[in-house]
Amino acid sequence: MSEGFNLFIHSLGEGIQSPVAMLLLQVIAILFVARIFGSLFVKIGQPSVVGEILAGILLGPSVLGNFLPGVSNFLFAPETLGNITTLSQIGLIFFMFVIGMELDITAVRKTFKETILISQTGIVFPFLCGVAVAYFTYPYYAVETTTFLSYALFIGISMSITAFPILARIIQEKRLTKSHLGTLSLVSAASGDVLAWCLLAVVIAIIQTGTLSGAIYTILFTILFIVFMFFILRPFLNIIGNLYHNKEVLSKEIVALMFFILIASAYFTEILGIHALFGAFAAGVAMPSHVQFRKLLIEKVEDVSLTIFLPLFFVSTGLKTHIGLINSPQEWLFCGVFIFVAIFGKVIGTAVPARLSGESWKDSWLLGALMNTRGLMELIVLTIGYEMQILSPPVFAMLVLMTLVTTFMTGPLLKFIAWCYRTQSPSVSRKRSNHFRVLLSFGRASNGKLLLDVAQQVFSKGSRKPEITALHLTVGTEINPIYTGNFAEVSFAPIREEAQKLGFPIETQYDVTNDVGQYIVDRINEDHFDFLLVGAGLSLSASPQDIEAARQHSWFYPGDLLKDKTRQFIEASKAAVGIFVNRHFEQATRVAVILKDPQDVFLFRYAKNLMAFNKAQIAVLDLRSAALTPEFLSDRNFMLISYDTWIDVSEHEKEALQTMPSTLIIRKSISSQPQP
Repeated sequence: MSEGFNLFIHSLGEGIQSPVAMLLLQVIAILFVARIFGSLFVKIGQPSVVGEILAGILLGPSVLGNFLPGVSNFLFAPETLGNITTLSQIGLIFFMFVIGMELDITAVRKTFKETILISQTGIVFPFLCGVAVAYFTYPYYAVETTTFLSYALFIGISMSITAFPILARIIQEKRLTKSHLGTLSLVSAASGDVLAWCLLAVVIAIIQTGTLSGAIYTILFTILFIVFMFFILRPFLNIIGNLYHNKEVLSKEIVALMFFILIASAYFTEILGIHALFGAFAAGVAMPSHVQFRKLLIEKVEDVSLTIFLPLFFVSTGLKTHIGLINSPQEWLFCGVFIFVAIFGKVIGTAVPARLSGESWKDSWLLGALMNTRGLMELIVLTIGYEMQILSPPVFAMLVLMTLVTTFMTGPLLKFIAWCYRTQSPSVSRKRSNHFRVLLSFGRASNGKLLLDVAQQVFSKGSRKPEITALHLTVGTEINPIYTGNFAEVSFAPIREEAQKLGFPIETQYDVTNDVGQYIVDRINEDHFDFLLVGAGLSLSASPQDIEAARQHSWFYPGDLLKDKTRQFIEASKAAVGIFVNRHFEQATRVAVILKDPQDVFLFRYAKNLMAFNKAQIAVLDLRSAALTPEFLSDRNFMLISYDTWIDVSEHEKEALQTMPSTLIIRKSISSQPQP
């Protein structure tokens, strides 16, 4: 028995050491650490890419190799890293393909004249700043075999890049997508990135041949490649995109053709010497312009490339980054210089031309802060420079730190600029509006229609005309921007149809956020709404049939309806808050008003509106003199109750609430805002 067990242990040890097992173990460790750090940084309002880059540094020689060298040598032995590097490169090819598809070349072309000064100066000025700092650092940090031209060009291009994907997601999170500033930022970044990647291709061609004259043929063939992709191949692909833009007709043969074009394009630019990533980016831009086709193709690629391959790239970068190589005051000084020049070049190079183009100083500085975001795109450029032995390990480590700092600082810098340009004498209270402004926030599309019916019955007959804004949020700022238009269209279709049927006009707003609760609180307070109407508990997660089935098999727990996030709306919102509990709601014709405190009389304003709208019969129950019974509630189809009274009743009258009708739990406004 012991001999058999020993053989098993020996076999297990050999299995662990096999190349496939080691690769899988490395992938498991990388994904585990990357997801933890990515999630942590999202919680503090940072892009997940910052946490994933730090995860790579943590698993590299700077941390793991320094403190646990045995574990580092076992998990990331130098001879086993080739497979990780290859996988990460394949992942980057797919990622750059997606980035190319995200780029709306038509929008870039239409607004090119308006943004040319901002976008091109935002590339050229930091490039020149990078060349200048390269002049002073070349004698100290350049690889011996590297010419000054190669070193200066690569430092310059590394200072010029903007992370278009991260920028798009930051703009989503800051609710700037449809604003002038957001549009200007996205178009400027897109135009700048096109120039930056073309410039990178030229730089690589020059470095590969050593001189500009030697790179002429490479540049010439690159231009021919671009002409072929955009003027010959793209029109043909547009025909395919117009024919095959939905799942029913998009066959595997068409998908295979698109992937073939991607791989062939990447291969061609790789053998040209300008790197496979440029070909992948060009293939993405050349894909059919039909949005639905691009969405379907992105769905095939994005999840795997973002969740598996990119963390491998971050760790591959982290394994090359040895912070310990920056080990003297002089080297830390140079690191600070790199960071300062990167920030100065990008912010000034964007803000000044924006101001000259007629933008306000506030928007100009905000635009500069947004364009200073580097993130993943910068790491790709640095990795190319490192693998071509243009950037030495110390300089590579300094520029990785620069990438982290410039990406991390985007959010705080935006807040600082907004604070600097805040209104010097803000009005304590807004002017009284002739409208009663209601923010109606819903999750599932069907719930929006239901909440609109409630809003019409409760508010339409009030003393002030209701003004409804329907808000739908998607959780997760990593949502691809190309999806958001379709998400909004699908989510708002039922409520728009219901609003048209009722003759009850509404406004709609769609956004993406990582913190739904805080977003709604900020929206209700900053925009001075009078009432927040949201659903609670079962109304957000089940149909009436599901609710009835649940009632037949288990107790209905009223205390569970107001979860922590719902409490966040109630306790942090200055406006009145209504939490609607759906129990087969149709018409509020037999209304129960539950009172316990003298302050609960504010509920009569809402009851009066229901009487005017539905000729509703109102039954008042004062808990100070009568008990709440199942019989009383079962005879009603709607209930009004204050938040404080609900807290007490849901705790002490659980059995009676088993027969409760659809209910609106209202917390009175805590500010001086007017009532309906």
